[in-house]
Amino acid sequence: MKKPELLAPAGDFEKLRTAIHYGADAVYLGGSQFSLRGKAGNFNETELREAVAYARSRGARPFVTVNIFPHNRDLTALEGHIELLAEVVPDGVIVSDPGVFTLVRSRAPHLKLHISTQANITNVAAARFWEDAGASRLILSRELGIDEIREIRAATSLELEVFVHGSICISYSGRCYISSFLASRSANTGECTNSCRWTYSLMEEKRPGQYLPVFEDARGTYLMSSKDLCMIEHLPLLADAGVDSFKIEGRMKGINYVAGVVKTYREAIDALEGKMSYNVKARWARELSMFSSRGYTTGMFFGRQPDADFNSDGEGYRMSHELVGVVMGLREGKATVQMRNRLDVGDSVQYLSPGLEDRSFAVDALWDEAGEEIVSARNEQTVYMRAPEGVRSSDLVRRAKSCREGELLMEHEKPTAERIPAEE
Repeated sequence: MKKPELLAPAGDFEKLRTAIHYGADAVYLGGSQFSLRGKAGNFNETELREAVAYARSRGARPFVTVNIFPHNRDLTALEGHIELLAEVVPDGVIVSDPGVFTLVRSRAPHLKLHISTQANITNVAAARFWEDAGASRLILSRELGIDEIREIRAATSLELEVFVHGSICISYSGRCYISSFLASRSANTGECTNSCRWTYSLMEEKRPGQYLPVFEDARGTYLMSSKDLCMIEHLPLLADAGVDSFKIEGRMKGINYVAGVVKTYREAIDALEGKMSYNVKARWARELSMFSSRGYTTGMFFGRQPDADFNSDGEGYRMSHELVGVVMGLREGKATVQMRNRLDVGDSVQYLSPGLEDRSFAVDALWDEAGEEIVSARNEQTVYMRAPEGVRSSDLVRRAKSCREGELLMEHEKPTAERIPAEE
C-alpha cells in the first residue's frame, strides 16, 4: 500500500515554513486573488514565486489554489494570473470552475490540474469526465463514504485526495450562499463570513417577538454549525480505499495549529507502513485536543450519524496551549527565540520537538539580544533561553494556558517542570 501524501495548509509564508518543517509532503497556498480563502495572508506575485521555490528546495510539492467561481469581471485578471502560474510552474493548480479549467488548459497546458472539492465529485461518471478532460487529481467531495471512494478508485487512474482534518462547511461540498445574502460577501469568491457558525432562532410570522427553538441548549441554537473533522484513528481505511493524499484544512489558522496538526498526522502516516490498522497513540489525541475546535466528528465517511455526533453545540473546546515563540537558532545549549507572547522567568514551557512533546521545562533565566539578563520578555522581542537537548531550529515553544493562570489552580494541580541544567 502506497504511503499517502500529507498535504498541509499554507495561508502565508510563515505557515508554509512551519508546515514543511513539521513534515508536510506538500502544501497548498493561494495568490492574493482567485482563492477561496481571500482573508488569509496569501501571497502576492513575488511571494508566490518565492513560496514555490522555497517548498521545492525543501522537497515539498507546492499546489496553488485558483478555486473561486469567477464572474465575467474577473476573467481578464484571471488570465494574467494563469500566465504567472505558467512561469512559476507549481506542482498542481487547484480549480473548481470548468471555465477556469479550460483557460488553464489552453494557456498553460503543461500545468497539472487538481479538481477542487468545490466541484462536487461524488460519483464514478464525474471522475471519468475529469480524467477524460485532462485532470491529474480529484479532491473528492466531503459527502462520500469510504465504500464510494473505493468505487471511484477502481474506476479511475487519477490521484485521489480527501480532507482528513479541520473545519467542515455545512453547505454542499463547501458551496454556500448564506454569507452573500446576510453580509454581501460571497463564500464562492473567497469572502466567507462563516455565517453558518452564527446562532439562529425561528420566529413565526403571526407571533412577532417569540423566538422558537429549532435545536438549542443554554448557549443558543447552532443548527448549521458542524463539528470539525478528525480522521486520525481511521487513516488505514482511507489508505486502503486508495486515497493518495490526506489534506488538512486550515489556511486561516495560526502556526500553533499548523505545527501541531501536521506533526501529529505525519507521525500517524509514518506509522501506517502498509498496515490495515495501527495503534493510535494517546499523545496524538492530546495534541489535537490542544487547539480550539467545535468538537470532532468523522463526517460522512461512515455514513449517517446521529445529530449529536455531527452538530456542534456552539461551545466546542478552547485552546489549552498557547504559542510562546519560535526557535530561530541554537548555540551552546541556548535557543534564540523570537517571542510571540509574554514570558517570565519562572514560567514553564513546552517544546514541540520530537521526544519532548509531553515534558515541561522551567524558564530559569532569560537574556536579551545584548546579553543582559532580564526577568520578562514580550511579543516580538528576541531573547536567549536555555533549551533541552533535542530542540531544533524552527521548533515552536508553547505553554499550557493554565501556567499563566496558576492562581486559579490548587497547589497540587499546578504543572511541574524540569529544570534545564546550566552550562558547566
